[in-house]
Amino acid sequence: MEIPEGWRGVDIGPATVELFGEVIASAATVLWNGPMGVFEDDRFAEGTKAIAEAMARCPGSTVVGGGDSAAALAQLGLEDKIDHVSTGGGATLELLEFGDLPGLAALRSARMPDPMPAKMGRSEAPTSGGAPMTEVATI
Repeated sequence: MEIPEGWRGVDIGPATVELFGEVIASAATVLWNGPMGVFEDDRFAEGTKAIAEAMARCPGSTVVGGGDSAAALAQLGLEDKIDHVSTGGGATLELLEFGDLPGLAALRSARMPDPMPAKMGRSEAPTSGGAPMTEVATI
């Protein structure tokens, strides 16, 4: 359907709700990223509500990404019926498209601090119940 110039699409219609609902009901995995319209306005919330309910009933794995989608689920009280909810909508799509995220790559390449400083020897090792913990080796 074409939206006439000067108009905006603010929700999906009943035919789209039905079509999407059928696909979601038979899917093994569904990733939902973004509400169906301007759900914050009750006049345009029906599409988002219907899709959220279809996701909640889906027998497959369900993942919702994006702050607005997470907010819609919370508003409808359905967030606990979804397998995974993330506020990282754009990041979720980027991860799927490119297979990695710059922040995750940076964390993997960062040198993590040693859990025990090298200068700590056996005699300075932490104690438990007053006795030295002999299983702590000098580094």
